[in-house]
Amino acid sequence: MKRLFGTDGIRGTAGAFPLDPKTVTRVGVALAKTLAADRPQDGGTPRILIGRDTRESGDWIERAITAGARRGGAECLAVGVIPTPGVAYLARSAGFSAGIMISASHNPYRDNGIKVFAATGYKLPDHEEVAIEKMVLDGGDPLPDPDYSPAAAPAAPAGLVDRYIAFLRDAVARGTSLSGMKIVIDCANGASSEIAPGIFRDLGATVEPVFCTPDGRNINSGCGSLHPEGLAARVVAHGADLGVAFDGDADRCLFVSSDGRVADGDLLIYQAALHLKRLGRLPGDLVVTTVMSNLWLERSLAAIGVRLARTQVGDKYVLQEMRRSGSAVGGEQSGHIIFADQSTTGDGILTALRLVEILRATGGTVRDWLSCVKAFPQILLNVRVSSRPNLEEHPVIGAEAASVRARLGDSGRLVLRYSGTEALARVMIEGTDSGVVETLARRLAAVIKQEIGAEDPGA
Repeated sequence: MKRLFGTDGIRGTAGAFPLDPKTVTRVGVALAKTLAADRPQDGGTPRILIGRDTRESGDWIERAITAGARRGGAECLAVGVIPTPGVAYLARSAGFSAGIMISASHNPYRDNGIKVFAATGYKLPDHEEVAIEKMVLDGGDPLPDPDYSPAAAPAAPAGLVDRYIAFLRDAVARGTSLSGMKIVIDCANGASSEIAPGIFRDLGATVEPVFCTPDGRNINSGCGSLHPEGLAARVVAHGADLGVAFDGDADRCLFVSSDGRVADGDLLIYQAALHLKRLGRLPGDLVVTTVMSNLWLERSLAAIGVRLARTQVGDKYVLQEMRRSGSAVGGEQSGHIIFADQSTTGDGILTALRLVEILRATGGTVRDWLSCVKAFPQILLNVRVSSRPNLEEHPVIGAEAASVRARLGDSGRLVLRYSGTEALARVMIEGTDSGVVETLARRLAAVIKQEIGAEDPGA
């Protein structure tokens, strides 16, 4: 069982374990030593590219992990604020031994995280994360004084961000023009703020950027893919054709229709699969998602002759199954979507470009897409917890979960799990009757709170 890494790197409150300066420094040491052992072709001096999102804690975390990596024998270069998939792309295309992204994705600004990409652009496999954890938590490396002030990493060569932007522009079919299309783009005051609006303008769209003024603390605050309500209101007010919402590090993407309705990752995956199927470019007629995707998606794909494979939550696990099975498209309901022919991770800007290209090629609208959705009633409840026992084996919680599944029978699903990034238990139930779904979910959530609940620190 992993002790530091969750479903998307190491994440927590900036300044507190495991994102305190000492632990972050040790992560840098462990990563550098691991890379030196695994990549002798680097001459014993791994080259690490470090990027970050717009959180105010990003600067000192970058300095701490740089200090550790140098102590472990690596050379570090800082690319500054950039989307997470930009770091993954540059790690594999610009000759780096690894890429580090400092971000907590869709979480509030007080949180931060460390995501690590190998030289291939893929996230580290579980066994390498476990090895790094062992060095960090059980190793004997000396730690810096509490008041140390490590130097910043040297800036990466000029033009690396432009290289990523050029990759995104080249992702759409040659000759594609968005002329006449009005798009509102919500950058969540995050890492896409400087680059996303310009890419769509260059393709001919009229762009209205919103939530593109980061101040270190407003990332994801009432905006972005986790809070698309503000975007939806602006799309309607501006008479736009659609809206696009990214999260803080731009690895997620959701759409908003001209009448203000949200198109989630399930719908975007369906439309991508449908288009690729029509073009004969969907290998094995297979799509990969997680256990959280709505039954609507599974049945709609089946109706067009496409199979759905489910994985545990986390785009990392979706990608692992995609690579194993050869699937071309996969992702999560949250908007993490992977196009395996172009990317090694979820890329929100790439997803938006690919889906807008489909709209342009087919003459459709997001409103048209939403008309085909017949989603099963689904509810997701989060319960803050003080401990993480096995939920299914817990004598009280497990018994209640079994009762819920018996009540749902073949007409619904229960997914009971812990968050990989926060101290939360997640209860997801879907079925044919919305009243039954909500009643069962709230009852199970109440049992979890009673048995292992914790106070919400934000309350």
